[in-house]
Amino acid sequence: MKRSRPAWVAPALLCLLLAVIHTWPLATNPAALSLNDNGDAQLNEWIMAGVAHQLPLAPSQLFQGNIFFPARDTLAFSEPLIVPALIGAPVAWLGGSPVLVYNLMVLAGFALTALAGYALVFAWTRDRAAGLLAGSMLAFNTHTLTRLAHVQGLHLYGLALALLAAERVMTRSRARDAWWLGAWMVAMAYTSGYLLVFATIMVAVALVTRAPDWRPRAGEVLGRFALAAAASAVAILPLYLPYRRVAREQHMVRTLDSVTDFSASLPGYLAASGTLHFSTWSWRFLKDPVDSFFPGVVVIALAAYAVYRAARPTPASPEPGDPGVTRRRIVMLLAIALTGLVLSLGTRTPVYGWVYAIFPPMQGLRAAARFGNLFLLGMSALAGLGFAAIRARHAPSRARVAVAAAIVVAANLESLRAPFEYRRFDAIPRVYRLLADEPGRVVLAEVPFYPRQAAFENAEYVLNSTAHWRSLMNGYSGYTPATYATYAADFWHFPEERAIQAMRSAGVTHVMVHPARFGNEANEVVTRLSARPEFELVAIGTKGLRLYRLR
Repeated sequence: MKRSRPAWVAPALLCLLLAVIHTWPLATNPAALSLNDNGDAQLNEWIMAGVAHQLPLAPSQLFQGNIFFPARDTLAFSEPLIVPALIGAPVAWLGGSPVLVYNLMVLAGFALTALAGYALVFAWTRDRAAGLLAGSMLAFNTHTLTRLAHVQGLHLYGLALALLAAERVMTRSRARDAWWLGAWMVAMAYTSGYLLVFATIMVAVALVTRAPDWRPRAGEVLGRFALAAAASAVAILPLYLPYRRVAREQHMVRTLDSVTDFSASLPGYLAASGTLHFSTWSWRFLKDPVDSFFPGVVVIALAAYAVYRAARPTPASPEPGDPGVTRRRIVMLLAIALTGLVLSLGTRTPVYGWVYAIFPPMQGLRAAARFGNLFLLGMSALAGLGFAAIRARHAPSRARVAVAAAIVVAANLESLRAPFEYRRFDAIPRVYRLLADEPGRVVLAEVPFYPRQAAFENAEYVLNSTAHWRSLMNGYSGYTPATYATYAADFWHFPEERAIQAMRSAGVTHVMVHPARFGNEANEVVTRLSARPEFELVAIGTKGLRLYRLR
C-alpha cells in the first residue's frame, strides 16, 4: 500500500487541478455559481437531489419522481445519474444545495474520467506522462467542455476502465477481471443508458479486433465474458424494469427519424470549442455543441504516429511492452474510434439503422452524436501510446521531462475554454419550503403552465420542487408524457375559467403564480385571483411569487 500511494496520489491531484482549471472559475464558489440558464442542468440537479432524497426513505420508489403528476416512473424519463448522485449524496445529506452537489459532480466527473484514462494508458505503457496526456484528453476535449450542463456526459470513467478490464479478460486467466468488467458496466448503466450502449459496442469491437489474443483460449475467455454479462444483467435488472415500463406504457422509444436531428456530421469533427482554435479557424465549423469532436492537433499527431508505428513491419526502436501486443492494441483503438465516428453520424449512414435493428437498447437513444465519445476515447488512448513510443526512444533526462510536460500542457491549452460565464444562484425561494409542511395531500401546479413544446420552461419549477418534494403537475425531462400535453392544453389559459376547472378536475390543491412570467398581464392575473374566494393566498415570496391554496 505504501508503494502504490505515491503512484496514484500525484496523478489524482493533477487530474483534479486540471478539472479546476478547465471549469474556472467554478471552484471559487461552487455553491453560488451555476449553469441554471440551461434547463438540462436544472433537470440533472433535480435528478441527483431526488436520488439522494429518496434512496434512504423508500428505495423501492426511487423512480417515482414528483414531477409530471400523475405520471409514474418519471425518473426513467431521463438519465438515472445514480452513481454521481451517490458520490454527491453526503453533501446533500449535510444540507448542500442541488446546485452545490451538481457543481462538485462536474469537477468529480472530469477528474475521475481523466484519472481513468491515465490508468488505462499507464497500465499499458508504464509511462506516467503518456497516461496523463491520454487521461486529460479523454476528459477535457471539445465535446465534454461544451456539455457542462450534462453531468452524465462528464462521468465517462467507466468507458476507459471497462476497456482495460475487457482486454485483461482476453489476455489473462483471472476471474476477477470479469467481475471488474461487470462492475464497470453496472456503474455506467446506473449513470446513463448511453454509456452502457457505448461500452457494449466498444467491448464487442475489442473482442473482434483482439481475436488473435483470445482464440487459443476461446472457451475460457468467452465464459468469462458470459460471467460478466450475466452478473451485470442481474445487477442492472432493478434499473431496467422502470425503463421497460416507461417504454411499454408511455411508448418512450426513439424512432430513427427522431435520431436525425441529433446526429453528428463530418464537419463537426473539425469543430473545436477551445478558445485558441475557435478564435482562429474553427468558428466556421462549430455550429452546434451536439456536433463538436475535433480532438486537437497534438492528439491527432501523436495518434497518427502510433498508427504509423503499428503499420511498420518491424519496430525501428524500442517500444513499451511487446510490439505485437502494442500493434493489436492500436488496431483495437483505431477500430473503436472509427466505430464511434460512424455511429455518431446517425442516419447519415445506413450503419446506424443496421445496429438499431439488431441491438434493441439503441432504440432508447436519441442523440446518436454522443457516439463520438468512442472516437475521442480511441484517439486519446492512441495519442497516449504514440507519446509513450516517442518517449521510449530517448533516455530519461531533465530535458525529456520538460518536453513531456510541455506537450501535455499544449494539448490542454488546445482544448481550454475557460473562463466560463456562470449564472448566480442564491437559493431556492423560501416560499417553496412552506409546501413541505402543508398537511394532507398536496398537488402543485405552477403557472404559467407551458405547452408541451415549451416544457423546458418548467425546468426552474422542477429544481424548486426539491425544497418540498410534493407532487408537481409541471415537469421537464428527456421525455414528456401525453398526460402533460392534455393538462397543458387547458392550464396554459390560466387564470381563465377553463384552466381553473381543469385544475380542480386534475386534483390540484395549490397553485404557485409567477407574475413576472406573465409580462404585461401580471397585474391583471393577480387582480383576478384576488377576486376569487376559492384562491386562498398562503404567502408572497421573492420576485413576487404568490402561493395559493385552491379550495
